[in-house]
This record gives sequence, structure tokens and C-alpha cells, in this order.
Amino acid sequence: MLGTLPGEESLRRGEYYAHPRNLFWPIVFALFGEAPPPGYADRLSFVAQRRIALWDVCGAAQRSASADSTIAGEVPNTIHQLLDAHPGIRAVAFNGSGARRLYDRHFARHAELRYLALPSTSPAHARLGFAEKLAQWIALREVLDGETPRP
Repeated sequence: MLGTLPGEESLRRGEYYAHPRNLFWPIVFALFGEAPPPGYADRLSFVAQRRIALWDVCGAAQRSASADSTIAGEVPNTIHQLLDAHPGIRAVAFNGSGARRLYDRHFARHAELRYLALPSTSPAHARLGFAEKLAQWIALREVLDGETPRP
């Protein structure tokens, strides 16, 4: 699961998707019929047990507040090295179009991987509500279960 770059609240707390209105944790837990626990370590354990890794396309960048649309001068993480070192990875999922665009700017796609362009869980992307985002994020669960995601 690739995001763009941690937002201000995530950086402040040292946690992925820390903004209280970010829907990432509620959506991921809902995919498995559960509610997110309050503790961050428990959330990380949950995703790890389900073979979901969290990272960002950018290791560093300039950005105004937490707005992905203002990302500039980005330095990508070494995602290609991660993919080469872990051939068991079957899919790369993007949390929002910004992560997908940045990935495609810096990395070639691997023919053997599935790529999932999922709607952003950020509160800045409120065009879709929870139910609509969850309906699209089901593709992640299908990949994890070994099914082919819906187009």
C-alpha cells in the first residue's frame, strides 16, 4: 500500500494515516469485518498479519501543509529495491491518484504485478464517502484473497 508522503499529523505522531478524519484505518478494518483498535501497534500488527505493507512513494519532498497537489522536489523511496528483494509481492496498491502519479513518474511498472488505483482515504478527498470508497477498496481484499480484482 503506497501513499504519497506522510501528512503533518502523521509526521507529528510518527504514525501512518494519523489524521483522525483519514479513512484508511476504518476502511482497511472494514474490509475484514472489524473495527480499528485504538492502539497504533495493534493496527500495524493487523495489516502485517494480512500481508499488507505500508510505505510512501516519496521519502522526502517539499509540500505546502498536507496537500499532495503541492508536492515538489520529491525524492522517491527505494521501492524498486523492495520489489526486487521480495518477489512474493503480488500487487501494489495506491492510496489515491497522487501516489499513482508519483510512482509512475519515478518507477517502471512490473508486468507480473497487479496495480490497484484506489480512491484516497484522505479527508481532503471528500468527493466520495466512506461507503463509496470501501466499495472500491474491496479490490484490495480480493487481491489478498487471491482473486482477480474487478475492473
